[in-house]
Amino acid sequence: MSHITELAYLGVNTTNLSEWEKFAVDLLGLQLAKKTGQQLLLRMDEKAYRWIIQLDDSKGHAFTGFACQDESALKSLVQNLRDHNITVLEGDANLAAERQVEHIYTTLDPLGNCVELVCGLKDADTPFQSKVLRSPFVTGQGGAGHQVLVEQGVDRKKIMDWYGLLGFKLTDVIDQEMAPGIVASVAFLHCNGRHHSLALANMPIPMKMHHFMIEVSDMSDVGLAFDRCMDAGCEFEMTLGMHPNDQMFSFYVRTPSLFSIEFGWGGLVIDEKTWQVQHLEQLSSWGHRPGHVVAEKLSMTSQH
Repeated sequence: MSHITELAYLGVNTTNLSEWEKFAVDLLGLQLAKKTGQQLLLRMDEKAYRWIIQLDDSKGHAFTGFACQDESALKSLVQNLRDHNITVLEGDANLAAERQVEHIYTTLDPLGNCVELVCGLKDADTPFQSKVLRSPFVTGQGGAGHQVLVEQGVDRKKIMDWYGLLGFKLTDVIDQEMAPGIVASVAFLHCNGRHHSLALANMPIPMKMHHFMIEVSDMSDVGLAFDRCMDAGCEFEMTLGMHPNDQMFSFYVRTPSLFSIEFGWGGLVIDEKTWQVQHLEQLSSWGHRPGHVVAEKLSMTSQH
């Protein structure tokens, strides 16, 4: 069965393009590819873009682009979705040109999120160049990174079955008791060697996407980005720490569109043929303390 091979790009809504440009380019190290009065195109690698930031009355996740290997695989995947009574619309030449892909189809997942299925994401005419990074982002066969969607009360099996039609497979599950009787549950799914390109979170938060992870290839870049975000007065959702499942060393910083960016290094690459699903009870091995809690502790320390 044909399936997607990577999370290719992300679409984001914002009410302030200038704020997003400064955050993405000056703090995170993405490259501005194109800027209009309505959107920003941002690069992470040799591709024409990986991020579309579009001006809108709302803030947050707008759409996700998943890529197939070629046109034949894309058409086969679309037909399979339609055979399962899922509505899939073919995008016209204008949308394909705007997204800089060869072919594009659009659909909605069970959460109501817009999903774009594409092939042939084009390369840029010039090499990728960051203003601040020492090392390149980790993309390639692993795609742009990973996203964590909030389940919003929808049955997890229904969501997993839908994404299973795209080719996603379960990597592992973490169920952590945050307080007596309150459990945060996250299912992690892969579509290539990246430990997960998608995760589903059962958390009581009013947003479509909890965070999007971008990965660098030098650990120092994580520390340098952390310092840049701190100096800029950004809101940290979680401080430096490490996850036990994908072994990512990272921090979480709030974006101008309210969801967070996990900025990480050292993510696990799995062998899909031999991987065994794991069940864990801890979201972080160490660190990843809530930013406001750390700020309060530092404030109390300074008063003594």
